[in-house]
Amino acid sequence: MGRVTRFSANLGFLWTDRPLADAVRAAAAAGFDAVECHWPYDEDAGAVKAALAETGLSMLGLNAPRGNVGAGENGLAALVGRETEARAGIDAALDYADAIDAGNIHVLSGFAGGEAAEACFVENLRYAADAAAPRGRTILIEPLNHHDAPGYFLNHTEIARRIIEAVGAPNLKLMFDCYHIQILEGDLTRRIDANLDITGHIQFAGVPSRGRPDIGEVNYAHIFAHLAARGYDAPLGAEYRPEAGDTDASLGWMAALR
Repeated sequence: MGRVTRFSANLGFLWTDRPLADAVRAAAAAGFDAVECHWPYDEDAGAVKAALAETGLSMLGLNAPRGNVGAGENGLAALVGRETEARAGIDAALDYADAIDAGNIHVLSGFAGGEAAEACFVENLRYAADAAAPRGRTILIEPLNHHDAPGYFLNHTEIARRIIEAVGAPNLKLMFDCYHIQILEGDLTRRIDANLDITGHIQFAGVPSRGRPDIGEVNYAHIFAHLAARGYDAPLGAEYRPEAGDTDASLGWMAALR
């Protein structure tokens, strides 16, 4: 029997019509192997922890706060002059991760550009990695594409590698989102090969719609088989938007892509 691909449900997009604890239960009922989320800070951590214990699922990760969402901010870590706020958000993310035993913290760069922004990002990530290490947590950074996040600082895997190497912390890794990287760089299989050594988590969605992964231009059966052949067997994060918001009706891809 071949290796079975494992999947993590990203609850930032899936089962968003219910509290996070109930979304965890729905993911378990649907056959997911793990879960991850975006910004859980308004959710009761005790209830989420109880749902994880009840289902046996692990919470792979969560995002650090974005900043002023009403003003369109999407991360603070590369914003010069916002270091205190960025680091307070990292601390809050680590505290919530401790409460529910989430392994990864995604630190968003935000909208910025230039050498000063990169230096700021490096220093904030060094702070994050140092704070996360004694807690056994990993810090992730993720390139976002120019259609969904125009002006986002981290917009290429080469920049991510440069920053990871500059920080030099073993618990700072790349979050490789196949959806974003296909739009940004294409040549997806080779991009995976070039970055697997620094990758801490992999996500996927249909391209270009960000819908279910069995619709669109990416052959995920090939991608997942390639990852298995390379020895990657951690759960892959399903971070897609289900049609009409109906998660249960969107899950027909799971059996075929396992």
